[in-house]
Amino acid sequence: MLTTFDCPKCGAPVSYEKDVIGANLTARCSYCNSSLSVPDEIRGRPAQIISTVNIDLRNAVSGGKATRWILLIVLIPVFGVLIGAIAMGGFLAPLLKSSISPNKITPPTKLAPGPGDKGARNTFATQLLNFGSEGIGPGMFKDARSIAVDASGKIYVGEYSGGRIQVFDREGKFITQWSVDPKMPLVGMAADRSGVVYIVQSGAISRHEGATGKLLGQLEYAGGWGFDDIRVAADGGLVAAWYKNRDDIVRFNSAGQAVRTIRAAISSITDDSELDTRVAVDGLGNIYALGSFNNAVFKFTPEGKYSTRFGSNGDQPGQFRAPSAIAVDGKGRVYVSDFKGIQVFDGNGRYLTVFNPGGAASGMVFNDQNELFVAARNHVLKLALKEP
Repeated sequence: MLTTFDCPKCGAPVSYEKDVIGANLTARCSYCNSSLSVPDEIRGRPAQIISTVNIDLRNAVSGGKATRWILLIVLIPVFGVLIGAIAMGGFLAPLLKSSISPNKITPPTKLAPGPGDKGARNTFATQLLNFGSEGIGPGMFKDARSIAVDASGKIYVGEYSGGRIQVFDREGKFITQWSVDPKMPLVGMAADRSGVVYIVQSGAISRHEGATGKLLGQLEYAGGWGFDDIRVAADGGLVAAWYKNRDDIVRFNSAGQAVRTIRAAISSITDDSELDTRVAVDGLGNIYALGSFNNAVFKFTPEGKYSTRFGSNGDQPGQFRAPSAIAVDGKGRVYVSDFKGIQVFDGNGRYLTVFNPGGAASGMVFNDQNELFVAARNHVLKLALKEP
């Protein structure tokens, strides 16, 4: 049975399927990405944010003599090791002090080349632009996760919290800023060729004049609120991810009318719920859906027919660990960011390479010149890409 409760951190609705025994359930908020323990009606316990794992030995100690003896046997060697370490401390301290320089910085470990890298890890992406810094002033960012570019080259950068959208020219020079709802997370953003900016907030999609932030209206959908992400297609239409009891992908035409819905786009293929879907669309209209919970990309034809999937959970080339953004370039190559950096695939899902863009890629978008723009929390990058 599907149940919904309000996230204790951001207040957004969180849906989950109730377990048969109704205990030990967790869920994740698709808006603020917090791990949550679901409400326990029997004990009158509300939903809680999961931050630490506590081990309670009191019940074990009160369990009887056998349990106390087991604990004693386990703890005696531990105390022995601690006492020995303390005794050896005076002997080891000088050695440690002499072997560790306080000014020595250990360089970060570089990723080992994977299949398809062709030794081009350092030459695949060339940085053309890098602007921004930590802060709240013009041209500074606290948590930039959304980015969009219009046909004139204006760059729009959205903060996850606070509702601030900053506007820059094609060289990264600050022009202006405007705001949407400061109380709700900004989870998706896109810009069309005419400079209209689409904002995904509180499950709805609003339209704004990019230069001023003036509200132009809201996209209407029969299913109501529940949107997570949005992208502009080459024909001027829109592709959006929607979740309310089901992970759908909705296609709008250039007039903002919903013309096609791919029902349960990911869960109908995997039989696993997908609570956080990121979308992208290529020049031919093929739709790519990144399932963050399923750690895979799912490709659909322009007509909404399932085509293929690629990726899985893991640390090998072509696998994902907490993927966060997806984009498709003018050559049909698919880019997915996660802990490794940005992994690159061809349109059929064949792994090509991986590269480090110079920051955690929370948002990605391409312009008409096939240049990649990356929102990396406190700065923005513009990259030129070569053949892998």
